[in-house]
Amino acid sequence: MENECVFCKIVRGEIPSGKGKIYEDDDFISVLDINPVGEGHATVISKKHFQLLEELDEETFSKYLKVISKVGKILKEKYNSNGFNVVLNDGKAAGQVIPHIHFHLLPRNEGDNKRGIFLG
Repeated sequence: MENECVFCKIVRGEIPSGKGKIYEDDDFISVLDINPVGEGHATVISKKHFQLLEELDEETFSKYLKVISKVGKILKEKYNSNGFNVVLNDGKAAGQVIPHIHFHLLPRNEGDNKRGIFLG
């Protein structure tokens, strides 16, 4: 599966990273989502192939949270927002389309939920 995974191909540099890279380190990459639901919609992707949240070891999960925080800060500054949503579709039943764990981040401002995006 890993050889055919679109996110693994992005990590290996075999295909472009969509609409632009936000962040990269040894373990993660963040790119603007190719099908955004709002301005600044980004994904944070593990460079190692994991399909589901339950497959992450404690260390990777901890690093993931730190990267999500860093990317959230970058998005808030870039899009002048005062918050952001973090969304994980974990498994096909939950709407996961690409079988490689990735978190969606969406910069938010008060009153911008006219379309009902990620209601909380």
